[in-house]
Amino acid sequence: MALSEKNLIDGEHVVMELREHPKALVWPAVVLVGVLVGAVAVMTLVPEGPGRWAGLGVLALVTAVWVFLPWLKWRTTSFSVTNQRIAMRSGLLTRVGRDIPLYRINDVAMEKGLIDRLFGCGTLMVSDATEKKGMVLPDVPDVEDVHRRLQELLFAADDGSDDGEWPPREPRRRVR
Repeated sequence: MALSEKNLIDGEHVVMELREHPKALVWPAVVLVGVLVGAVAVMTLVPEGPGRWAGLGVLALVTAVWVFLPWLKWRTTSFSVTNQRIAMRSGLLTRVGRDIPLYRINDVAMEKGLIDRLFGCGTLMVSDATEKKGMVLPDVPDVEDVHRRLQELLFAADDGSDDGEWPPREPRRRVR
């Protein structure tokens, strides 16, 4: 879970917990199968000795870099949508995160390429009213449903006024 109860403010609750679609692990799985085939080939074709150990060492390094690290990145990255914000958390040793309050969001875009459509996922791009680059959430499962639910949250907070004084649910500013 990306956001624990201790990370939520009063009145805030998690609406959606998301993780990248397992599609992100397809190439690491292909590499793992190749490494296993390579390990069997090394064990059967290379005679006992330093050459065999060197071959197995190279395969272990390939496994660590192209299989284990992508899996670890996938496992430690998550996205949460609450009734107050959208949050992204990632990292194992150093946790990195970014939150965008819902009242700051001014654009939600979705993209589904051919492969994404086959897997039922897509990329969600959330832009906010700051100079920072928007939040890009890659390989979101059921991205159309997530997009729709996020829009529902945004429109639920809209009071319908067009006075431009305060965005919906934005905390009031102190008047000096």
